[in-house]
This record gives sequence, C-alpha cells and structure tokens, in this order.
Amino acid sequence: MSQVEKSIEVNVSLRVAYTQWTHYEEYPHFLEDVETVTQVNDFITHWKTNVEGVTREFDVEITEQIPDARVALTAVGEPHWATVVTFEQVDEAETRVTLHLDHSPQGFTEKIGDRLGLVKRHVLGDLKNFKRYVESPGAAPVF
Repeated sequence: MSQVEKSIEVNVSLRVAYTQWTHYEEYPHFLEDVETVTQVNDFITHWKTNVEGVTREFDVEITEQIPDARVALTAVGEPHWATVVTFEQVDEAETRVTLHLDHSPQGFTEKIGDRLGLVKRHVLGDLKNFKRYVESPGAAPVF
C-alpha cells in the first residue's frame, strides 16, 4: 500500500470548496484521468477512467461525508484505492483542501511509476486543476 498526501489553498469559501468537491459528476473537469462519474445512489458512484490509454470502469463508495469538513471515498474491488479529502477554513475567502490517497499499484508499470513519484505529482496536479476550476468565474457551485 502506498500513500500520498498533498494540500492546496483555494481562494473560495469553505462552503464553496466543499460543495464543488462533492458534486462528483463534475470530477472530469479537474481530475485528469476521470472521463465520467455517475451518481448511482446516495453512497455509490460509477467511474470511467482512462490512464495512459487503459480504460477502467468501477464503482466507488462514499464511506464518509461530513458537511464542510470531510469526504472519504473507497473504490469497490479493483483498482484498490481510498481517499480522504478534508477542508479547513483559512479565512472567509480561502480554504485549505488536503487530499490523502491510499493506493495499491497494480503491475510493473504502476509500481515503477509510484516509486518514481508520478502518483504524488499526479495528485498535486489534480489539486491544482481543482483550484483553477473552483476559482474560475463559470464554476459557481449549485447549493
């Protein structure tokens, strides 16, 4: 099991950051390898990803959701990963978003990529994409 934890500060309120992050169907706008996310029910989402030309479809369980504070997701079956995202108010218009990822790289290529730090860079890139997305004028969340 490999772990990654990265944080970024976004120039939006805590409520806006949290609300935008929990609109799971919006993930393709800021998570690089995610093509679609469909909300199946209150606890399950269905994901389609494309990583380096390899397409996968799988379900993800929302294992915890504390409004304006924390969201935890776990992939059901393969790929093996779980993530916790926390939201901390820095001031009225700034929020720290911290993403903690536990994952089990599968196969030789994923294991080498993990050892070379590619997953850490990828997580940081996704957080930067989220920052651009949530701060953009057209990304006002639906409350």
